[in-house]
Amino acid sequence: MATAAFGQGTGNALQTNFTWIAAGANIDLTTAANGTPTGVPRYAGQDGLPATFTDYGDIMTFDRQTAGPVSATSNTGALVLNNSGAISFTGFAQTTLPSAAGSTSAAPGQPMRGYRPGADKPSARADKNSQRAHEQLVEKAKLGGIDVYFVGDSITRRWGTKDSQYHEMLENWTTNFFGWNVGDFGWGADATQNILWRLENGELDGVNPKIIVLLAGINNVGMIPGGEEKVADITRGLQAIVKVAQEKAPAAVIILTGIFPRNDNLAVIPEINQINESLAKMADGKKIRYVNINDKLADADGKLFPGMSRDRLHPTVKGYQIWADALKPIFTEILGPPARTDHAPPPSGDPSLNDSLNAVPANKAN
Repeated sequence: MATAAFGQGTGNALQTNFTWIAAGANIDLTTAANGTPTGVPRYAGQDGLPATFTDYGDIMTFDRQTAGPVSATSNTGALVLNNSGAISFTGFAQTTLPSAAGSTSAAPGQPMRGYRPGADKPSARADKNSQRAHEQLVEKAKLGGIDVYFVGDSITRRWGTKDSQYHEMLENWTTNFFGWNVGDFGWGADATQNILWRLENGELDGVNPKIIVLLAGINNVGMIPGGEEKVADITRGLQAIVKVAQEKAPAAVIILTGIFPRNDNLAVIPEINQINESLAKMADGKKIRYVNINDKLADADGKLFPGMSRDRLHPTVKGYQIWADALKPIFTEILGPPARTDHAPPPSGDPSLNDSLNAVPANKAN
């Protein structure tokens, strides 16, 4: 884990977690070695590259996959991953993160360090790849034929995407859901306010699904505990998503999925549990259902069981199967058994990886 004061520092380049409090402008990540994109920076579930990071407590994880330099620049400084595998950075305010093996007994009333409220305020993503993804999801919604509508962040997205690196997830998705006309409308790194904006701007218009499955909030939770105000803010964000979903699809049964444990910092587990308790209270057993599989993913302290995640955040196929096993009885109750044919639109994917018409030139970042 890297620690640094404002202005400079170094750290291990292999899956080092940083929380940035950016001083103003967005930070645009580029990946380049001799002008050719090579490295793959990732941001807490962001599946596109490069990515744009807004100016509030964003969490970045860099996986060094190639020898080329990876840099992030803004008007306040730069971050460079060099060939020796070290990270150096200047010009950003950076906070020290607790150990991933830290205590789970964070005080619920501690201040919201590095957290900006507004989980219930619709907010569009600023990066071009997310904007393009939104356009594609709006077009996907217009195709119709969707009886079950999944919406969320990267945990939802990776299950039903056509991106080749997640082909095992898509195979599991198809095995479990073919015949129920299921559509995936997740997008990586989205917080509740981003999902709220997407639903308010065309991604649910005219779809009229019979079931909406929601899993969201983990990117709001982040890695730094924030206390009761933060928990209340994220809960309001989830309530706002439910409200707009009911307005857009009044006939749908909404299935609220409890936020999964994240193990990059166990100190946030109490906050996840508190948010999930609020979700459970929203359910009426009829039009709003609640599903929580965390006792099958992790132990009582929130520590994930072996084989449930490779990065301490996103599920493996084994984890997704547990989620599917919890959902399928509800699908059967409402829709009956799956049909032999399926009318949902084909899976979508990350535009930066799949959309040749919008491919990024080798010397530029989208």
